Amino acid sequence: MSLPNIDATKLKVTLTETPKPDYDNKSLPFGKNFTDHMLCIKYTEENGWEAPEIKPYGPLAIDPAAFVLNYSVETFEGMKAYRAADGTINLFRPSMNMQRLSTSSQRIKLPEFDQEQFLQCIKELVKVDQRFVPDEYGYSLYIRPNFIGTEPNLNLMYSKEALLYVYLSPVGPYFPRTVKLYANAEQARAWPGGVGNFKLGGNYAPALKPAMDVVAKGYDQILWLLGDDHYVTEVGTMNFLIFWVNEDGEKELVTAPLDGIILPGVTRDSLLALARQWGEFKVSERRVTMPEMLRAVAEGRMLEAFGAGTACVVCSVSEIFYEGKSYAIPVDPSNPDAVFGPLTNRLRTELLDIQYGKTPSPWAVPV
Repeated sequence: MSLPNIDATKLKVTLTETPKPDYDNKSLPFGKNFTDHMLCIKYTEENGWEAPEIKPYGPLAIDPAAFVLNYSVETFEGMKAYRAADGTINLFRPSMNMQRLSTSSQRIKLPEFDQEQFLQCIKELVKVDQRFVPDEYGYSLYIRPNFIGTEPNLNLMYSKEALLYVYLSPVGPYFPRTVKLYANAEQARAWPGGVGNFKLGGNYAPALKPAMDVVAKGYDQILWLLGDDHYVTEVGTMNFLIFWVNEDGEKELVTAPLDGIILPGVTRDSLLALARQWGEFKVSERRVTMPEMLRAVAEGRMLEAFGAGTACVVCSVSEIFYEGKSYAIPVDPSNPDAVFGPLTNRLRTELLDIQYGKTPSPWAVPV
């Protein structure tokens, strides 16, 4: 007899007796404000998945010897809910987040879960806290699913107990300006045969000190380079894309391939798909090195560079520091005050119009 999987029809809802005040959109620092409720679903190897529960937001009770606290048995996702002009609330390609969460959890041997049923539970959580979904273009409700191993056991094996939980955070623009990057070839965020293509908490913690070091130097994030040829991989919390005239004289949008090092970003995939639909220039997923990039800058072939991710959507890069020298990256030569380059802004606008329901698309999924 098979053990129970997640079943959204068994969802229990306990509403808070102390609702939080509404948040002002103009004072929404990223990831510091949270809504009234959270979703929790417990698992044990003996009994399978318990009934999902939406309950008041609050601390978790975890044994000090839990796998997550000792061996970083943890994966997570980043999603958003958007309010359209007609009041409809949309998620953006949520099945991709469910699949990535499943793939990441399998890598650290957490239990399998029914992706569609879990997504339905997330939709119900958003409905319960829908008053926190901002009604302004560019603002959204960030959704953070977490999957952790909770069994108290110091043996280095797999966790026979687990917890899926989700909380929500209303957010504004992540980078309301261009960003400056510090190219790092001395340390590695990910490497061949590693876990850079999985969204594991253990990938992020070791990068915190290098990231804070470059912030102290006046830069926003690290541009991670890999190998002796200084292969350009990705930025601290974003995929990295370049728009240039390549050495064959073609206009090309290029980003690193999904070679096991790069996180398969939902925004990355969406931008590449949009650009391919236009059919106006070459779109490539291939290796590019830092010397190739600098050669393009020196020869005037670099048109734009930008980061892409759920949190920031897209953000233009205006400067990269590399081996003792800063290099200016074009943003919009016709407007020195531009926050986005022409292509970056076009991609951003098309993506946001889908997310906020202005442009009909199967990528926008109503809750």
